[in-house]
Amino acid sequence: MSDPPTISAHFILAGSGTIPGGDAMTGLLDAGLTVTDDHGDLRPQLAERVPSVENGFWTVHPDGTMETVWKIRGGAQWHDGLPLTSDDILFTAGLAQDRDLTFFHDPAIEPVAAVDALDAQTVRVAWARPYIQADHLFGLSTISPRPRHLLEPILQSAEDKTSVFQAPYWTTDFVGAGPFRLREWVRGSHLIMEANDAYVLGRPHLDEIEVRFIPDPNALVANVLAGTVELTMGRNISLQQAMQLRDSWRDGRIDVGFTDWIALYPQLLNPSPAVLSDVDFRRALLYGLDREQLVETLQYGLVPVAHSFVNPNESVYPEIEDSVVKYPYDPRRATQLIEGLGYAKAGDGIYRDAVGQQLSLEVRTSGGDDTQESGVISAADAYKRFGIAAEPYLIPQAQRNDREYNATYPGLRLWRLPNDLGRVDRYASSDAPLPENHFSGANRSRYINPEFDALVDAYMTTIPLAERVGWLRQIVHHMTDRVIILGLWYNTEAIVIANRITGVANKRTGDADLPWNAEQWDVKNVAA
Repeated sequence: MSDPPTISAHFILAGSGTIPGGDAMTGLLDAGLTVTDDHGDLRPQLAERVPSVENGFWTVHPDGTMETVWKIRGGAQWHDGLPLTSDDILFTAGLAQDRDLTFFHDPAIEPVAAVDALDAQTVRVAWARPYIQADHLFGLSTISPRPRHLLEPILQSAEDKTSVFQAPYWTTDFVGAGPFRLREWVRGSHLIMEANDAYVLGRPHLDEIEVRFIPDPNALVANVLAGTVELTMGRNISLQQAMQLRDSWRDGRIDVGFTDWIALYPQLLNPSPAVLSDVDFRRALLYGLDREQLVETLQYGLVPVAHSFVNPNESVYPEIEDSVVKYPYDPRRATQLIEGLGYAKAGDGIYRDAVGQQLSLEVRTSGGDDTQESGVISAADAYKRFGIAAEPYLIPQAQRNDREYNATYPGLRLWRLPNDLGRVDRYASSDAPLPENHFSGANRSRYINPEFDALVDAYMTTIPLAERVGWLRQIVHHMTDRVIILGLWYNTEAIVIANRITGVANKRTGDADLPWNAEQWDVKNVAA
C-alpha cells in the first residue's frame, strides 16, 4: 500500500519514514546473515549458524568484551553471480561506521570495536562491551550485507559520498542475495521479481512474483475482491476492512498478526494531576478500565489484553508470565484505591479531593490514526463514567514534531510503540526525554528509578539466555507492579492470503520478517 522510493527498507526508514510493505519487499529481494521468523526467533540465512554461547561462536570475556564469529554458507552469491564473501561483510561494516553515510547506520554497530576476516567465508567481530543483540548484526533488519564490487566504485568516484544513494543500484539495478531477483520496476505501478536459481537456501518454489503499488486502501480491497491481488504485505488495510473482507471474500483468508503494542503512558515527571505519581492511583486506572471490552469492541476480540509489554507470542513468554502483575476489571477495587487517596464522589458523580477540587485527567494521542483516536476516546469515556473528569485530546499535526511538547504531556498519552525484547533499555532513566537531551529518548513515561535501571542494565549485559530471562522476569514484575505503563492491547496488522497461496504466515511479533521463508511460498490448484 505504497510507492516505495527504493528497494532498501533500511534506506527508506532512515530517509522518509516507514513505507508500508517496504520491509517485506526488501526481504524478498535481499538477504542477511540471519533472518527473523514469524515468532521473532533468529534463524541463519546467508550464515551457517546464528552465533551463540552454546555453539562457541559467541564468546564473552571476563572484562565484558566479546567476540562473535560468522561463517558464510558455501555457495552464497549475489544476484549477478559473484560470490558473497568476507570482503562484502567488512565493506558493509565500514559503511555502517561511516558518519557521513547516516542511512547505513544502525545502533547495532555502536558497540563494535573491530571487524576482521579470518578467511574468505569467516568474519570475526570484536565487541567493546556486552550487547545482547550481537547475533542480529548483519541481519536482514539491521546491517544487511552490501556488494562491495558494485558500491565501492561508486563511492570512490563520487565527489560527495552521499550521492551513492542516488545510484540506480537502489532502484532498477538492485542486486541482493535474496530468494528473488529484480526483473522489472515501473515506478508508481509495480515491480516483477523472478526466482533466484542460485539462492543459498534453495531455489524458490514460485517462479515469479508481481508486486503492485496500491496506496489507496479502498482500491487495494477492490483488487483483492477482483482476484488481481492474492497477498498483501506490510501495514496496509485496517482491521475493520479486514473483517469486512473476511465476511465477503470467499477466495482467501485473513491472517491477523501482532506488531508493537498500544498503551497509555502516564506522565511520571511533574504530572497533572499530581496524584498520577501515586502507584495506587495508577493501579486504580487499570482496575477501573474494562480492557477486555475495549479489545472486543475496537479489535474484534482478536487480540489479548496487554498485561505487559512482552507479547504472548514471544518464545520466552511462558517463562515470564507468572511474574506479570495483572489488573482485571474490578470497579470496586478501583473505588477503594481512589477513596483511600482521600477522594470522594460529589453529587455530579465526579471525585473531588478534601478541598473540593475535581479529579481531572487529560488523555491524549496523535490525531489521524483511527485505532489511537478510538482508544483515547473510549478510555476517557470509561474514566468519566467511573468518576474521573477525563477529557480526550487529539494532538494536531502541527505539534506532532515538537519534542518538548510531546514529552511534557500532563496526564496520559496513548502511543503505539515497539515492544521488542532487544530494546528493553528504552524504559530506563537514561532514555527519558529531558531538556539536557533535547527531549529525545523512548522512555515516554519519563520514569526515573535507579533500582529499575539496575535491572535493565543487568538484562542488557547478560548474554546467556536463561540468565537473561531471569532479569526479564524481574523487569516485567517491576513494570507491572509499579504500573509504569498501562498496557491496552497488542497492535494488529492484518494481511490477506488467497486460498491457493501456501507457506505464508503473518508476523506474530513486532520484529519478525514476513518473507523469512519466501523460498517455501507456493501456489496450489483450488477446486472451483
